[in-house]
Amino acid sequence: MKTLYVSAVLALTLSATGSTAQRIMQSQVPPVIVNNFQQSFPKIYDVEWKIDGINYQVEFETGMLGTDHKMWYDSTGKVIRHKEEIAKKDLPPSVLAKINGEYNLYWVDDAEKITEGDKMTYNLELKTLTEEWKMVFDPQGNVLSKLAD
Repeated sequence: MKTLYVSAVLALTLSATGSTAQRIMQSQVPPVIVNNFQQSFPKIYDVEWKIDGINYQVEFETGMLGTDHKMWYDSTGKVIRHKEEIAKKDLPPSVLAKINGEYNLYWVDDAEKITEGDKMTYNLELKTLTEEWKMVFDPQGNVLSKLAD
């Protein structure tokens, strides 16, 4: 559980501060990564590649409404992390139950599903007219992190 909490805090930090990745052309990305990416997401647009340390990052959009995605690959073509924008209705029922119960005066803004290996978390902004929280939930609806924004 502690590892999941640390991962969640790291995810919030990375999303809040951005990364130090450097933009590159797709031709500079190893073919195994490009092939894996294109097989997983054949219908995409607005693709932008970056090198992030020793890993490769790709930002892209899917669907008619432009769902944002950001993925990190290692040099062998394995997905390390996938961050995707999701709608409130796509949150797990347990997360929605927690929000509707304990945070029913807040509205959900900027929901993201983060997948790292077999672990999944949900990053949300919960807002009222006077408060804003950046929160991380696990799929069971447990709050892993809550930071005032």
